[in-house]
Amino acid sequence: MAKPNVSESGKLKKAFYEKELERLNIELVKLQNWIKSNKLKVVVIFEGRDAAGKGGAIKRIAEPLNPRICRVVALGIPTEREKSQWYFQRYVQHLPAAGELVLFDRSWYNRAGVERVMGFCNEDEYWDFLRSCPNFEKMLIRAGIILIKYWFSVSEDEQEKRFISRINDPAKRWKFSDMDIIARNKWVEYSKAKDEMFSYTDTKQSPWYVLESNDKRRSRLNCIRHLLSMIPYEDNTQPPVELPPRPKQSGYVRPPMSEQTFVPDYYEHLVGADEDDQEDKKE
Repeated sequence: MAKPNVSESGKLKKAFYEKELERLNIELVKLQNWIKSNKLKVVVIFEGRDAAGKGGAIKRIAEPLNPRICRVVALGIPTEREKSQWYFQRYVQHLPAAGELVLFDRSWYNRAGVERVMGFCNEDEYWDFLRSCPNFEKMLIRAGIILIKYWFSVSEDEQEKRFISRINDPAKRWKFSDMDIIARNKWVEYSKAKDEMFSYTDTKQSPWYVLESNDKRRSRLNCIRHLLSMIPYEDNTQPPVELPPRPKQSGYVRPPMSEQTFVPDYYEHLVGADEDDQEDKKE
């Protein structure tokens, strides 16, 4: 029997996805308010292969939230100075203060993934990381940080489809780098690196949560619902504010509009009412 909210390919339909995402957005705002009012410190790590869907999930989580409370950290290639630092040092400075939520788009696990596979670190550095990482994360947890780690799992065929989509779409082509071309031929190496990383860092105190991400919509919703379940929260949203009547303004004359420089209305020729007009009236 066909499921009403699932397409023939087994993926979630857009209408259901958008409605459910809207509902979850409200819950995310409630969680945000709870984090702020209770001065919680939350770190969420997003890891996985290239094109596994990490960025899309992060975007949907951060979109409805206050950027002063929810920060996204996506670090670039380390500088020469950072390379000389204690490995975890460049990440520590981005950890949350009380009342903050930090989303890491890739994290210190770069050392166990891309650096390991691409040879950007030596054997001593790699094994030192695997031995140190569980203790580092225990230290964060003891300091009161709520640490949640997600691994986005995508199949080789689906990854290839997404690579092709990025190449063919001028707006997404920047997402496909020279490094992706090299990594594309190292599927097995990345698989082995991930398995070894899990064997050391998938601990009871700080477990990995694996998300099947061949269906982007499904994985985003599953990620948000799981995140909401990881932090017990209550709805302490402030009630709507009743706006008093505006006082009548007097004594102000606006300068002539001809003295100001306006952005041209490039869409001035588009006229006629449509569905958006009705929505604007509602707002």
